[in-house]
Amino acid sequence: MTPAPQCYRHAGRETHISCQRCGRPICPDCMRSAAVGFQCPDCVRSGARETRSGRTAYGGARVANPGLTSGVLIAINAAVWALITATGGAASRWVDWLALRPEGICARGQYAWPSATRADCADLGSWLPGVADGAWWQLVTSMFTHIDVTHIGFNMLALWVLGPQLELALGRARFLALYLLSGLGGSLAVYWLAPSYTPTLGASGAIFGLMAALLVLALKVGGDVRNILMWIGINAAITVVGRGSISWQGHLGGFLGGLALMGLLAFSPKGPQRARWQWTGVVVYAALVLAGCVLRTVALA
Repeated sequence: MTPAPQCYRHAGRETHISCQRCGRPICPDCMRSAAVGFQCPDCVRSGARETRSGRTAYGGARVANPGLTSGVLIAINAAVWALITATGGAASRWVDWLALRPEGICARGQYAWPSATRADCADLGSWLPGVADGAWWQLVTSMFTHIDVTHIGFNMLALWVLGPQLELALGRARFLALYLLSGLGGSLAVYWLAPSYTPTLGASGAIFGLMAALLVLALKVGGDVRNILMWIGINAAITVVGRGSISWQGHLGGFLGGLALMGLLAFSPKGPQRARWQWTGVVVYAALVLAGCVLRTVALA
């Protein structure tokens, strides 16, 4: 039979309670209430030092308004949606330029000529640009582009719920890197896996990255993950059921990107070199995404 854990500060005292921050077993005399569960005295002192130093538990600078970055991102998405709505909605030329299309195509109304070149298109219709023929900006702009009010509504609601929690835990710079690079991970998956001439748009890849990050954070501190798992499960089910009109590629790529990035941020070694480890990992991730885009472009050439 495996012996029961003993309090790390009081040898011989059996306990089945662990510190939510470091995971060491603690007895009732050593339990200190925390935002999530209980912490040991050492972690409480460490947290107090971090608070005095103005740093979050994961090395970022503490922010006075943890909802500011999410609010700015929501405002940008809303501004792009308003522009598209005012210029024709789904028929707006802005959609052709901002949505992610793996390959460019010549089209006019319901007709398209996949084999036509940009030069040929002058006499046939309008050229709808794609990433492979130089519209690299679409990898980013597609993350801020929506047509349907329900689509942008659900995405922005999720951002408003998830964003401030993660910005409070990570700090502004790390949260913004998490959001944007998760979205780019979704764009990379779309570029490789989606049909060549089908446009993809929406912030869902970045949102799935935030859901993955919150899951990693909850697991890291030993919190209750049932609610976040239920939320992820519901969104995954919606993605599967609506895969004909929902970009499962963007959702999957964003989720995996969020897992990887939050893993780097949350599990980098503590100490004076932590920021270097974190930002080196972020740069390596961004370089791998860029390399994946270049390889896909070469494959489509």
